Amino acid sequence: MVSTSGTSRTTSAGRGRGRGLRRAAGALLTAALLAVPAAAGAAPASAATACRTAWGSGEQVALGLGSGAVTGVRSGRHACFDRLVVDVRGEVGGTAVLYVDEVTQDGSGAPVPLRGGARLLVVVGAPSHDEDFRPTYAPASPRELVDVRGATTLRQVALAGSFEGQTTLGVGVRARLPFRSFVVRDGATSRVVVDVAHRW
Repeated sequence: MVSTSGTSRTTSAGRGRGRGLRRAAGALLTAALLAVPAAAGAAPASAATACRTAWGSGEQVALGLGSGAVTGVRSGRHACFDRLVVDVRGEVGGTAVLYVDEVTQDGSGAPVPLRGGARLLVVVGAPSHDEDFRPTYAPASPRELVDVRGATTLRQVALAGSFEGQTTLGVGVRARLPFRSFVVRDGATSRVVVDVAHRW
C-alpha cells in the first residue's frame, strides 16, 4: 500500500454546497466521529459477485472534535474497491466526503485539475502542520499524492490545501461510483479511510 483537504469549492450549485460543508467541517465539528473498523492493507482478488459495495454516492459527513495533524496519504487496491487512507497523528476533527463538479485550491480558488470522469472532495478535520506551523505532511508532488498505477477506480489524488485546521484533497475517479468513508482510531493515531467501489 502506498500513498487524503484546507477548503475547496464547487461550481454552480455544487460550489455553494461544498463551501457550506467545509464550513461545517471547520467550525461545527462537535459530534462523535464515525468509527467503523476496517483493514487498510490490500486484499486478495475475489469474484465480483462477492462484492457488497452498495454504499451509494451521496455526501458523507462525520462531525467531531480533534487536535491532530495529517502525516501521510496512502492508497491500495482491494478486490472490490480502491482505498485511500489519510494518516493523522492524534485525533481527527471530523470528515466530509462528497462528489463535486470541481475542486479548487485553498486561498486562490484556482481549479485543481483531476483525471477521471468524476471528482471527490475529501475534507479532513486536521491541518498538515503542527501548532508552530511546521509541516507535518509535505508531499514531493502535491498533484500526485499517491501512485494510482494498477488502481481500478482511482485516477489521481491531489492536495488542495491546508487551512483553518483542516486539510482538503481532490480525488479523481473513473466515474461516479459508490463510496464509503470512516475513521479508525488506534491510540495516538487516526486513519481517515475512503473506499471507492470498482462498479455499481
